[in-house]
Amino acid sequence: MKMHFCIPVSQQQPDALGARYTLYSVYLDGFLFCRVRYSQLHRWNEQLRQVFGNCLPHFPPKYYLAMTTSMADERRDQLEQYLQNVTVDPNMLRSDVFIDFLKLVQLDTFRITTKRASLDIFLPDGRSIEAEILTSDTAERVLEVVSHKIGLCRELLGYFGLFLIRFCKEGKLSVVKKLADFELPYVSLRSSEVENCKVGLRKWYMDPSLDSMLMDCRAAVNLIYMQAIQDIEKEWAKPTQVQRQKLEALQKEDNQTKFLELSQEVQHYGYMQLDPCTCDYPEPGCGAVISVGNNQISCCIILPDNQTQDIIFQMNKVKCWQVTFLGTLLDMDGPQRTLNQNLELRFQYSEDSRWQWFVIYTKQAFLLSNCLKKMISEKMVRLAAENPEMQIEVPEQGKSKKYHIQQSQKDYSSFLPRKSKIKIAEVDCVLGTIKEEGL
Repeated sequence: MKMHFCIPVSQQQPDALGARYTLYSVYLDGFLFCRVRYSQLHRWNEQLRQVFGNCLPHFPPKYYLAMTTSMADERRDQLEQYLQNVTVDPNMLRSDVFIDFLKLVQLDTFRITTKRASLDIFLPDGRSIEAEILTSDTAERVLEVVSHKIGLCRELLGYFGLFLIRFCKEGKLSVVKKLADFELPYVSLRSSEVENCKVGLRKWYMDPSLDSMLMDCRAAVNLIYMQAIQDIEKEWAKPTQVQRQKLEALQKEDNQTKFLELSQEVQHYGYMQLDPCTCDYPEPGCGAVISVGNNQISCCIILPDNQTQDIIFQMNKVKCWQVTFLGTLLDMDGPQRTLNQNLELRFQYSEDSRWQWFVIYTKQAFLLSNCLKKMISEKMVRLAAENPEMQIEVPEQGKSKKYHIQQSQKDYSSFLPRKSKIKIAEVDCVLGTIKEEGL
C-alpha cells in the first residue's frame, strides 16, 4: 500500500555559483521528512532502475530550459506521485538503495551527522530502555537493538513498532505517529516540534486475536501485558466493573496469561484511541472520541445537548477514505515542520443500502488512516491463510477526477493544486471494501 508522502511546497534556493534551484519539502504522515533537489531524486531513480529495472513508476523528465509556473507545479505533482508509487513494492522498501538514500537525505535536511548516541525507548509501563545506536539507524534497526536487550524473539518483531508518543498532563498520552521502518528515530525525535514527545514501543496490530501468536515468547507477553494495563488505566480499554475486579485480582497474582485472556472480552481492548476531536454527525461541530481496532471504527459522539451516542462502523461496510489538509501553508521559510494543524479524514460507508460520508476532523488523521490500512492488510492476510489457493487481484488505477481518485483495493495519495504562497492540499488514501467475493 502507498505511504502518505506529499510535497505541498517547494522553494527557490541559490547555489554556490549564484544560479537558482528548487528545493522540495517532502512530508511523511504530515511531518517534514526531508528536503531534496530534483537532481538528487533523479540520481536515486537511476540507481533504483539498475536494481529493479522497468518496474519502477514513471519519473518526471528533465527540462533543459527554464520551467514555467505550471511546469514547475506539474513536476512537483509528478515527484509526489513517484514517491507514493515507489513505496508500493515491499521489496523496494527493503532494498539498500532505497533505504540508504532516505537515510542520507533525512540526516542532511536536519544537519545531523552519523555518530554514536543513546536513545531512550519507552515501554508501556513507563520504564525506558537505553538503546546504544547510531544516529543513522533506522526504526527497524533500533527495534532490533531494543528487542535484543529485552529478549524479544526476532521472528515476532513484525508485531511491534516504534511510535512518537506525546506524554500529556494528568498522565494522558497521545500517539503522534507510527515510525516507518526506514525512518531514523533519533532524527525524527530531534526534529519533531511536538512537546514532551518520546519514542515508545507498542504492539502494532489491530486484531486483538493476534495476541495468541505471541504467547510462547515471555518478552512479548510482558509487552502486551504492560500495554493492556496501560490501556485500561488510560481508559482506552473499558472493562465492566465485574471485569475490572477480576483483572485487578489477576494483576495482583501476576497471572499474565489469564489477564490477557480476560482482556480479550473487554470493550476496545487492543484499539488505538485518538485524542478528542470533532465530526460532522449528526451535525457539524459535534465532539467525538474515536477508537479503532478489531475491524471497527468506534465513535463516541458528544451531542449538542451533552448527551453521548455510540456509533460503530464495521470495516466491511467502508468503501473508501481520504485525508484532506484544510489549512494553508504560509511562511515555509520558517520552522514549520508539520501539516497536522487542520486535517480531516472522511470515509464512505454503506447504511441502509446507501453510501454516505462520515467526516472526522483530527490532527491524527494520518495515524487513523494507517490504522485503517493495517486492518485491511490483516484481513487480507487472514483470508489468504484461510484460502491458500485464493488469488488476490488488485484492479488497475482508476481515472483521476478533479479533486480525488476513487479506486478499489488500492491506496492513492495526491495533493490539490496550489497557488502562490497559499496552498490547499489533499491526500487521498483510498481502499475499496474488502470482501471475500471481491478478492
